[in-house]
Amino acid sequence: MRFNINPEDLANEVIEIRRVGKVTKGGKRLRFRVVAVVGDRQGHVGVGFGKSVEIPQAIQQAVRDAAKHIVQVPLVKGTIPHELVGVFKASRVLLKPAYPGTGVIAGRTVGAVCRLAGVENILTKSLGTNTPLNLARATVYGLNAIEPAEAVAARRDKAVEDLVEVRDAKAG
Repeated sequence: MRFNINPEDLANEVIEIRRVGKVTKGGKRLRFRVVAVVGDRQGHVGVGFGKSVEIPQAIQQAVRDAAKHIVQVPLVKGTIPHELVGVFKASRVLLKPAYPGTGVIAGRTVGAVCRLAGVENILTKSLGTNTPLNLARATVYGLNAIEPAEAVAARRDKAVEDLVEVRDAKAG
């Protein structure tokens, strides 16, 4: 964990429990793979998975793995600052900011990641494969790719107010 977050403050949600198997000379070895999301609902979220012979152990591993891979999400008034597409392997997730009161309009996997990140209003669309692990990672990669307005303004040698005025002028 790169951030100073108390592990007790993290909420977690299990996205998927899947039975997986490995065929060996002596037969099939069955295990369970669990995909989990953790977040503090204040701009930090992570996705992880765990495998074990028993489901509770796999859940613990998944939560521990997700806590190791936490990213920070810059939020603006309960939503994301700009539209983007998160990509991981064959999964693509379109993330669009939404007006207050819209809620989280998303499928089960993407919605869980957004809620645990603290996003209150967002519109999403899954564009590629619907594998829960890949969808969750595409969502996290997309949320991690968001640039705060201060960083964009510094890169472009402008003030943050100039960027906001330009966007408002186009909308009007």
